[in-house]
Amino acid sequence: WRAVARVLRSSIDPVVCAVFPAYCTLCGPPLPQFSSAPICNACRTEIPVQSDPLCQRCGDSLDVLSGQIPANSDSQAASFCRACRLAPPPFVKAVAFAPYQGRMRDMIHALKYDRLCPVAGKLGEVLARAIMQLAPEAPAEMLVVPVPLHRSKYADRGFNQARLLASEAVAFLRKNHSAWRLTLAPSTLMRLRVTESQAGLTPRQRRLNVRGAFGISNPAAVEGKHVLLVDDILTTGATARAAARALLEAGAESVWVATVARARLTSPTSVLTSASAEEAARVQSTNNAPGLPFQHATMNSLNQPSF
Repeated sequence: WRAVARVLRSSIDPVVCAVFPAYCTLCGPPLPQFSSAPICNACRTEIPVQSDPLCQRCGDSLDVLSGQIPANSDSQAASFCRACRLAPPPFVKAVAFAPYQGRMRDMIHALKYDRLCPVAGKLGEVLARAIMQLAPEAPAEMLVVPVPLHRSKYADRGFNQARLLASEAVAFLRKNHSAWRLTLAPSTLMRLRVTESQAGLTPRQRRLNVRGAFGISNPAAVEGKHVLLVDDILTTGATARAAARALLEAGAESVWVATVARARLTSPTSVLTSASAEEAARVQSTNNAPGLPFQHATMNSLNQPSF
């Protein structure tokens, strides 16, 4: 029956496309076949790949911080960005599939702002492939917790993109990585208050913006559990830190982070990405580390995401 269905579709698609033409949302040309997600195959294959050396803790690009690793540091220390060395995040590790640029950025915008929810299928598969990077070290059993929207933001958008992506990713992994026991827990994390959009804020402002913004609906459900926190994009990591801290305070054993994309900094002199200068300074003071210059991170767009 599947073979018959493929034959029927191959003969029907040209007719449907001729009568009801659809165009690729990202690049514009007409689609050769009917699709609920109007993105051509060329755009689907133009997702950028990770090529830079990455911080083994937060997933930021280490080339942005070139020259910031101490000359006498060991190889392990050289695998972490300055922010993670000075102020380690509460999560164990963060991974992403691709940098937040090009067609990846376009596809995420199509989902979030153009409300093309069928795009979540492809992006969910991408998220699943990011999660698979954790397979060698992450626990075999985890709760999958999407970052929530506040109810007012949810009412305005009509959906939570993180929840859509998490659902698609879990479904993909259940088929292709059956040894992993992942349980989707979309109501575990709550957004307690309305927060200002993170777009255009400095790392310090982002951290203050999400301080105390998250709560746990049922602490008993996360106590002793390993949690996989998911969202579409990770920028400075302020939201990931705040959400991970709330989960750990509720009793979670560990928190891991996975996103579809990772935003990069443009300034090679920026030394802090996911921690504020003040937080890193406190850790530096505690550890009696030598003085280091701090500078706020510069974002590569005012439309940066919130994670």
